[in-house]
Amino acid sequence: MLNRSQLSDLSIFLLIVQHRSFRKAADHLDVTVSALSHRMKSLEERLGVRLLNRTSRSVAPTAAGRRSPKK
Repeated sequence: MLNRSQLSDLSIFLLIVQHRSFRKAADHLDVTVSALSHRMKSLEERLGVRLLNRTSRSVAPTAAGRRSPKK
């Protein structure tokens, strides 16, 4: 079962993907871009997989980030 922090990290991930921007997601949540970046780095480390491809101009989910969870 997922704890609240893990659910929050997944919600943040989905928001970043929807906006395709750390800045827009951060503005939506009224937090810093740095805070979101740290949360995503932590999530990726816990899962052992990269979820987002980041450049200075764009953010896009990796193949693993696009994959649906197994049921």
